[in-house]
Amino acid sequence: MKKNKISKNWVNKQHRDIYVRKSKIDGYRARSVYKLIEIDKKFKVFKSGMLVLDIGAAPGSWSQYASKAIKQGRLISVDLKKMEEIKNTIQIKGDFTDPNIKKTIKDYLSKGLDVVMSDMAVNTTGIKNLDAIQTGELCKEAMIFSKNIISTNGFFISKIFMGSIFNEIVALGKSIFKEVKVFKPQSSRKDSKESFIICKKLR
Repeated sequence: MKKNKISKNWVNKQHRDIYVRKSKIDGYRARSVYKLIEIDKKFKVFKSGMLVLDIGAAPGSWSQYASKAIKQGRLISVDLKKMEEIKNTIQIKGDFTDPNIKKTIKDYLSKGLDVVMSDMAVNTTGIKNLDAIQTGELCKEAMIFSKNIISTNGFFISKIFMGSIFNEIVALGKSIFKEVKVFKPQSSRKDSKESFIICKKLR
């Protein structure tokens, strides 16, 4: 009974959500695209010709936006789930934390990445602190991986949740990058603890 009530509330919230409606009008696969659009507007991330890695890409709205923004650039999308094709992207299906998938990503690179972005999150348990920790561990893994494959002036962007691991993630970011900011887009739901960490320029 409780589960049905939660599902009903989620459906009602989706119907009322202006970003859900807007994404359908604009042809994007998910409302999450507007978070990336706000990040790009504020931090001037994407330019034509860039090489971008999108981790946790499905259903693909971040890849949709980035592929348009980088024009003749190149985008690699990684996710456990198979996605519909997106023009000018390489799609890798698999678990990013698997060393073989990391090797496959590296095999596609002939130069340093300009942007590594991650919207990865674990399947939520409903225990907010546990969800924050597990999603935070994914963020840390992506950040450590990006250290060796990102260009000197590259960007690292990742979803994080406010919680006990938050300060640890920011400290790791500052140990790898010269510029570290935390930003909560307007399109993030008010009741969500999510923010995004935006790092730039390798140390």
